Amino acid sequence: MERIICLLIGYVFGLFQTAYIYGKLHGIDIRNYGSGNAGTTNTLRVFGTKAGLIVLFVDILKCILAIVVTGLLFGKSHPDMIYLLKLYAAMGAILGHNFPFYLHFKGGKGIAATAGLILSFHPYFVPMGVILFFGAFFLTHYVSLGSLLVYAGFMIEMVALGQMGIFGMSQAHLIELYIIAAFLTAMAYYKHRENIGRLLKGNERKTYLTHKSDGAEAKEGAETKVEAEATEGAQTKEAAKAKAE
Repeated sequence: MERIICLLIGYVFGLFQTAYIYGKLHGIDIRNYGSGNAGTTNTLRVFGTKAGLIVLFVDILKCILAIVVTGLLFGKSHPDMIYLLKLYAAMGAILGHNFPFYLHFKGGKGIAATAGLILSFHPYFVPMGVILFFGAFFLTHYVSLGSLLVYAGFMIEMVALGQMGIFGMSQAHLIELYIIAAFLTAMAYYKHRENIGRLLKGNERKTYLTHKSDGAEAKEGAETKVEAEATEGAQTKEAAKAKAE
């Protein structure tokens, strides 16, 4: 029963769709713009750095709050499985973020919420998450690559720390913990399946903390417009010449 309670606690927190709400406050449904994803990266691209950071902060916070509430409710009564219950709460928050019922189950990809999980689950996960994500991001500017690497590292570290006895749980609870971690990892990779395809093809979109990507798009758009105008002008000139002849 406590597992279901923690899952529901997380789901309720995850239902706070920061990117969607931010977009509505500015007169749009962000799911109709950019990548169509109601998450941090798309908000950054559509509204800019400030908006992206706001969405990132709140989406991280909602998962942290779900884990904190779970710890307060069950920390004393279930100390032997508190990490498992915290992971249930985090899973609920990520599911709520990805599949909000009131938005027809169309939300984000759960990476910011996962950051909240990594930051609040156990201190050992923080260095791994920071190094993998920011290392990949600053080297390639691919948010998707950093996110996928974080999940791979998260899964590996979860099993390693569990088998080292860090979580202080029975093997049965540890196996359950690993299954949930594997489910979250698989879901993240599934949600990023299109990104993975673009990464393999070498045409994944890069993201910058400034408006560099937007500027690049604007420049590309301007160049395309100039080329189109030049082509149209040449065609018009040829048509006039042919008519005169």
